[in-house]
Amino acid sequence: MAKKRDPATTQLIEQAANSLGQGTAIHERKMLREREMFMSPGIPALVGSILLFLIAVACVPGTAVMPPLIVIAILGIPASICGFKGLLIVNPNEAKVVQLFGKYIGTVREPGFFWGNPFYTKTAISQRVRNFESGQLKVNDHDGNPVEIKAVVVWRVVDTAEAMFEVQNFENYLAVQAESALRNLATQYPYDSHQDGQLSLRGATAEIAEQLKQEIQARLTQAGMQVMEARISHLAYAPEIAMSMLRRQQASAVIAARQKIVEGAVSMVEMALNLLSKNNIVELDEERKAAMVCNLLVVLCGEHDVQPVVNAGTLHH
Repeated sequence: MAKKRDPATTQLIEQAANSLGQGTAIHERKMLREREMFMSPGIPALVGSILLFLIAVACVPGTAVMPPLIVIAILGIPASICGFKGLLIVNPNEAKVVQLFGKYIGTVREPGFFWGNPFYTKTAISQRVRNFESGQLKVNDHDGNPVEIKAVVVWRVVDTAEAMFEVQNFENYLAVQAESALRNLATQYPYDSHQDGQLSLRGATAEIAEQLKQEIQARLTQAGMQVMEARISHLAYAPEIAMSMLRRQQASAVIAARQKIVEGAVSMVEMALNLLSKNNIVELDEERKAAMVCNLLVVLCGEHDVQPVVNAGTLHH
C-alpha cells in the first residue's frame, strides 16, 4: 500500500519546483540587440589633443629651470595620446560596434568623425549589399537523379550586435547555411516536371527562387542578416547521366511536337471534308473519305516531301 504524502511535504516540494523554474527562467540567455549610440564630435577633441601635446613637449626643455613644468610634461603627453586614441571615423554604409572591457556598449551608424572613450574597442562592420555565390553542389533531386546546382545570394547586415556576438563568424555562417538550404531545396523538387502543374527546379524559377530566399532568411534571422535576393545560378544534370537525360528531353520534345502536328492535321482534314460536303463539290462514300483522310494525314504529318501521283482515270478507277 502506498504511503500518503504529508501536506506540508507536498507544499515544500511545490515551492522548490517553482523556485527551480524561476531560477531557470532567470538564467536563460538573452540575445543581444543592436543599440545605436552617439559620440562627441571629433574635431574639437583632435584640436585639443594636438594643443595639449604641443604644450607638453614645449614644457620639457624648461623642466630644469622650473621643476613644476615636469608635471605638465608627464601628464600632458599621455593625456594627448589618449585623446588621439579616442578618435573614430565612420564611413558611409559602415557601422562601428563599440565595446568597453568586453561589454557591448552600442553601435555608431552615423558617418563622420567622432571622439569617445579611449578605452573603447571599436570593430567595423560593413552594411553594404554583398553577394555570395555558393560552391557547385552535387545532390539528388526529388526523383533521385543527381544534379549539379549553384546559387547566388544577395545579402547585407541589418543588426550589427547579432552579427558580431550571436555567431562565431557571420560570413562563414552565411556560406554554410545558404549551401545547406540550397541542398535541402534541391531534394524537394524534380529537375524537370513530368506532370501538368508540377513545380520543378528548371521550370518554376521564380517560385523556387522565392522559396530559397525564405528558407535562407529563416536560418539567418538570429545572425542579424537580411537576404535581399536568392536565385539558382547553375543547374545541370550530373555528367554520368547527362547524355541519358538529354536523349529523354529530346524524345519528350519530339513527342510534344508530333502531338501538335497530329492535332493540326486532324483539324485540317476535318475542315476539308466539311467544306467539300457543304459546297457540294463532290460526293464521297465512307471508303473514299477514309482514303482521303489517310492521304491527307500522310501529307501533313510526314517528315519528307510527298511525291504527287496523277490519277488519269475516273473517281473509282
